[in-house]
Amino acid sequence: MDPLIPGFWGAFLGTAALLLAGALAALARSLRRVALIAAGAAIAPALFVLAFLGWLPGASNNPRLLAHVSIVTSAVMGLMILALLGLMRNPRAALRNRLGMTALGLLVIGVGWMLEGRQALGLSAVTGLVIGTGVLLICVRRAIDGDRLAGAALCGVTAVLVAAGGLTWIGLHGGASWEVHAVSATAATVYLAMMAITLWTRYSYLIELREVIAQGPAYDPITRMRSHAETGQMVGLAFFDQRKAPDEGAIGLGVLVVSIGNLQALERLHGASAAKHALFVTASRLRRCLPRGVEAGRLGDNGFLLLVAGASNPVLLEDLGRAVVERLARPVALSTTGHAPDIDTQHTDWVAQVGVGVLLTDSGEQPSGAVAQARAMSRVALSYDSKVAGLDADTGRIVELVPARR
Repeated sequence: MDPLIPGFWGAFLGTAALLLAGALAALARSLRRVALIAAGAAIAPALFVLAFLGWLPGASNNPRLLAHVSIVTSAVMGLMILALLGLMRNPRAALRNRLGMTALGLLVIGVGWMLEGRQALGLSAVTGLVIGTGVLLICVRRAIDGDRLAGAALCGVTAVLVAAGGLTWIGLHGGASWEVHAVSATAATVYLAMMAITLWTRYSYLIELREVIAQGPAYDPITRMRSHAETGQMVGLAFFDQRKAPDEGAIGLGVLVVSIGNLQALERLHGASAAKHALFVTASRLRRCLPRGVEAGRLGDNGFLLLVAGASNPVLLEDLGRAVVERLARPVALSTTGHAPDIDTQHTDWVAQVGVGVLLTDSGEQPSGAVAQARAMSRVALSYDSKVAGLDADTGRIVELVPARR
């Protein structure tokens, strides 16, 4: 065997293991439907590959076993893709598809026992091709109807047909050149990648839904952060914990308020859909740039509150404020329509006007006063070049925080 061949198939099996790990993670979060589809999408092609490469016990030079593996895995993968396309949501349709695929598989296995081993393998391969072609046509039809996921599923089905063809050739002839293995392994890996992308796109909303149900009114679905009311409780609890610190006053609490100055103007110009899209993107960028340990929540209609517990160095808070400004001030293409099909086609370019107020408080500060002061700083910071404002310790006035030259 060419030494390159195990490398190609090792990459495929590694990808299948990652997809199976994702299925176990989904199961741990009680997402049973997602876990079942992901596990089937990973195990079925892996079993097919191991059998046709002769790496499955008893599969080497056993065309009848390969025939059984071929039809079973083809039926399972067909059902998984139908489920991803949403064709298994209706209980009657799901039952009909399962019974039809099971009956077809049993029929092919039964007829195969009346044929020679290689003939049974050929029958299973042809049946698998028919199943794949049928699913392929369904993907094409749904893609034409505007289903965005059908495009990824179409690529996945095409890739798996190529991989199945190559592996069937290997199984019938007892081997092949490394080029055939390379093409088959690459196509099989592409299939797994497309299935993972489609799975995440289709079912990621379930994670969001679980979070909304768990948090209730404390969760803001637009920003995916704490709501304004919950942010107030977060502030009160943070100051309470600060006062209980054993060495009071030695370590402060960092309060940063991020204000977006042009959200209301955006809503007046392009409507509520564009403003919500802008808030959604801004909050997503903010969450990604925050270091570990920083708590965040929504503050009013156009602001966010960040709390840094155990803050002792104001320079680090200033650096965090500058990092937030740098991240949020990047251009973004916003949807100008509330219709889902037009989100990617009708848009306007928008840049957030960001102002950040940075305040390092002590245990004696009133929570509401600290937040109000930081919020005032953030609004003043909108007029500064650096977009970051702080409090001068000597005069008590709001000043621009400019990074020191190094």
